[in-house]
Amino acid sequence: MTFLTNEKLVIVGAGGMIGSNMVQTALMLGLTPNICLYDIFEPGVHGVADEMAHCAFPGANITWTTDPEVAFTDAKYIISSGGAPRKEGMTREDLLKGNCQIAAQFGDFIKKYCPEVKHVVVIFNPADVTALTALIHSGLKPNQMTSLAALDSTRLQQQLAMEFGVQQDKVTNAYTYGGHGEQMAVFASKAMIDGKPLSELPLSAERWAEIKKATTQGGSNIIKLRGRSSFQSPSYQAVKMIEAAMGGEKFTWPAGCYVNCEKCGYKNVMMAMPTVIDAEGVHFTAPQGTEEEMAALASSYEHLQKMRDEIIELGIIPPVAEWATENPNL
Repeated sequence: MTFLTNEKLVIVGAGGMIGSNMVQTALMLGLTPNICLYDIFEPGVHGVADEMAHCAFPGANITWTTDPEVAFTDAKYIISSGGAPRKEGMTREDLLKGNCQIAAQFGDFIKKYCPEVKHVVVIFNPADVTALTALIHSGLKPNQMTSLAALDSTRLQQQLAMEFGVQQDKVTNAYTYGGHGEQMAVFASKAMIDGKPLSELPLSAERWAEIKKATTQGGSNIIKLRGRSSFQSPSYQAVKMIEAAMGGEKFTWPAGCYVNCEKCGYKNVMMAMPTVIDAEGVHFTAPQGTEEEMAALASSYEHLQKMRDEIIELGIIPPVAEWATENPNL
């Protein structure tokens, strides 16, 4: 089997459902034979490693460990789902303190054991703030760290496809930006439905409000339907993000990235933007939308600032003025 690279990929939280799906997806897509499974829960990660062995992927060199030094040393790419999952009735924000503490330790491991890592994807919630925490603690450059935000846009795409009875990939230019939470900003003024502008199709204000609500609560609905938080979709999208960073197909769904843009008006947060991930890392541009869409994005940005300030108050990350001391690249 031909692989995209031979460099080491670490899956953090590999003993869980998201992590185990990421391992399998990465091998099925032929990203790298050298995958290290890391989790603090030995039976879980051990079991996943055995299952992957039983798949008998040609050329695979799968290792597993509960030791962070063994896992992170020589890592060139990392995807982390190593936080607590969301349960029914919980918001992503309910996970803030505990998962940001995990993210801080994760960043410390990167700085200590693999400062030469090329790209890191963080997908445990609230992803915008856990990724920001990890970035500050890791010492990495902003373009080397991304968080999962694509699911909000793919859920919007699905809703519009169902509404108009078209194949899902026939819906284009429909995205969400800002926070990966129910305060996300939905941008669909430029959406195309099988080549036709959404603005020219019959869609009442009431129905559009229902579509937006279904989009923002897409993750909650998965929990209600399946009894657990989503795992297949975040696994696939996260692996596609790291594939792009390895030099594979560019990732063009919105990704959470570090934004400190005076011109854009958004500073010192991780948030979903119009992005491209490639072998050089993540690149973003400023969103453009209607007055209503831009107001929604401003509101989402304010929510992200509040969560950021909350973890500053908890002492998990330092005040913004001191970030450069912790990470000279910020």
